[in-house]
Amino acid sequence: MNSPDGLPEQNASQAVAAPAQLTPEPNSSMAEFYQLQQNLLITTLVMAGVIFVSVWVFYTVAIALNYLLGACVGVVYLRMLAKNVEQLGRQRQKLGSARLALLIALILVASQWNQLQIMPIFLGFLTYKVALITYVLWTSFAPSLD
Repeated sequence: MNSPDGLPEQNASQAVAAPAQLTPEPNSSMAEFYQLQQNLLITTLVMAGVIFVSVWVFYTVAIALNYLLGACVGVVYLRMLAKNVEQLGRQRQKLGSARLALLIALILVASQWNQLQIMPIFLGFLTYKVALITYVLWTSFAPSLD
């Protein structure tokens, strides 16, 4: 039996049901985002720990602590970036730049305080970028293990 639009009854009901099956649930995409956020945070913390111990072994404890300070600020930066991305589309239309003030303040404090060294702090801050690259390479070459 055909429907008024000329399609068989069974095909018309499948055509109506198909878009609902193809549309992904918004909660599943947010769950994937939260999982990615957690994986990036864990990767950053692990990399910061490994690099901190390496710097402590090969250099001085003061340089290692400077690195750790920068890595901690990098983790805070990563969390702020994740919060901005989470709000994107719902509460915000574009990413804010307030988190860059965090880096600028860190470099200003490091340049004014004699016990702090700018280069280990800056490299520590960039640890989250190393973690991002590592995570992307990890998921590209071993996508089933993420």
